[in-house]
This record gives sequence, structure tokens and C-alpha cells, in this order.
Amino acid sequence: MHAVVFNVTIEGDPDEAAGFLRDQVVPRVKEAPGFIAGYWVRVGDAKGTAVVAFDSEEAARSALEQAPPLAPGVTIDNADVGEVVASA
Repeated sequence: MHAVVFNVTIEGDPDEAAGFLRDQVVPRVKEAPGFIAGYWVRVGDAKGTAVVAFDSEEAARSALEQAPPLAPGVTIDNADVGEVVASA
């Protein structure tokens, strides 16, 4: 299992960004081949982190390349694919 880890900055309205995430981004990500689970976390008002798990490295890399558009005022600081070495 592999995951895509995103770190973002939220420069606009955090509640608007969260609504866009729930309404637009999450449904599209859930349809990606190999999707297992995803967690999107707001850290304060201006930062966010997402961990989205896929059944293979190939599926995770493909999802990263085809990432859906972000809410206005949200920018990706970095995004990486890594192997999931433990879960609970």
C-alpha cells in the first residue's frame, strides 16, 4: 500500500475551502483506481495535510498526476508518494 501526502496552504476562507473539498475533491478522489482511504486535516486556519492511501505505488502516483483542482485560495506546498509501513 502507498499513500499520497499533501501539505497545503489555505489563503482564502477556510470554511469555503473545506466545503469545496467535501463537495468536489473527495468524491473525485474516491473514484480513483486503487483508492483505499483518505484523511484531510486542517491544521489551524492556514494549513492542511492530506493522506490518501492506494493499493499500489502505481495507483498513488497516477492519482497524484491527476489530482483534482483545489479550492480558490488553496495552494499545494508539497506532495509526495510513500510506502505505508504501518497502520492501525
